[in-house]
Amino acid sequence: MKIGIVAGEASGDLLGALLIKALKSEHPDLEFVGIAGPKMQSAGATSWYAMERLAVRGYVEVLKSFREILAIRRGLRDRMLKERPALFIGIDAPDFNLALEKRLKRAGIPTIHYVSPSIWAWRGERIHKIKESVSHMLTVFPFEPAIYEKAGIPATFVGHPSADVIPQTPQRDNAREQLRIKPGELIVALLPGSRQTELDYHAELFIETAKSLLMDFPTARFLVPLATRETREQFDQARWKLQAQDLPMQILFGHANLALAAADVALVASGTATLEAALLRCPHVIAYRMSSTTYRLMKRKAYLPYVGLPNILASEWLVPELLQDDATPENLARAMGNWIRHPDAAAALRARFAEIHAQLAVNNPDRVREALRPYLAGRASLRTSQPSPASESVAVAR
Repeated sequence: MKIGIVAGEASGDLLGALLIKALKSEHPDLEFVGIAGPKMQSAGATSWYAMERLAVRGYVEVLKSFREILAIRRGLRDRMLKERPALFIGIDAPDFNLALEKRLKRAGIPTIHYVSPSIWAWRGERIHKIKESVSHMLTVFPFEPAIYEKAGIPATFVGHPSADVIPQTPQRDNAREQLRIKPGELIVALLPGSRQTELDYHAELFIETAKSLLMDFPTARFLVPLATRETREQFDQARWKLQAQDLPMQILFGHANLALAAADVALVASGTATLEAALLRCPHVIAYRMSSTTYRLMKRKAYLPYVGLPNILASEWLVPELLQDDATPENLARAMGNWIRHPDAAAALRARFAEIHAQLAVNNPDRVREALRPYLAGRASLRTSQPSPASESVAVAR
């Protein structure tokens, strides 16, 4: 049985890999095709296009790659309609996946969207597009299904797979041993993002922040996990430009969770990595920069006062957020230094992170399998009406 699947960035690649493993444990003959990153491909997926070509965030940034992304989506749509997978699963990347899902759903292919768009945080009007595009929504946060059920969209809370994969007992000592960190050594993790467009704004900022932090904590050592060869080269170029080759900095290829588990404090670009930092009990500071145009547009549409997932889940300010013009090396270094100087506050934060972890760890593989079982058993018609051959040909023509 063939399953269409698309992930657009490193966090989606991880979710997709875990989903593929969960479904293959019950249906080992499943074949996954579409757009997949290295983790999904290792789990058995075939990628028709490079995932990195979709890894763009922000209005202005997307416009620069708009024609290429549009061409990829058209090619993917046509091939999916030709091969007609039994099911399509779009993992996050809503601006790309929802339009694709709409076309496939019209053609009678059931569509699953995994990870709800943040309609509770901004752009709530997308609920109407989601209803047209999605046969079933899989949410990672417990408050989300009620939003979709109210709009008449089937939705299931499946928890966050990272909350199941990451042990609820902190693994700090084990992580530090794997990285050969000496006892008592001050470790700072720097996570500037998984996309090249994010490093355009964050590479130099994070390096300058490391320089600033070293002025107050000269024994600090920095771990920098980077998701791809391209982002690693980009970060290295920034180090050369800033003449920062002598910084006590270790670049890791992947291993973000290992770095966060070992670190005393972290600087994290806003996104899924902030949740992973919380699950790994790492006190951190959230930073993000983007084009000024994108920032103004997003801020105007926002409903919540915070953007970091730990703060959103707690409905309060747990972690400092320094965005756009506030994200300066001095401000970021000062905020990280506060966690280092105040161990009691850091310990209290870790306790709150433990509460979030327990809330999200609900055996994600079992819940995913249960939610998708009707579709994989060939009962998708109960949820998605099948078009006539004439209407199908119209959908293909579009």
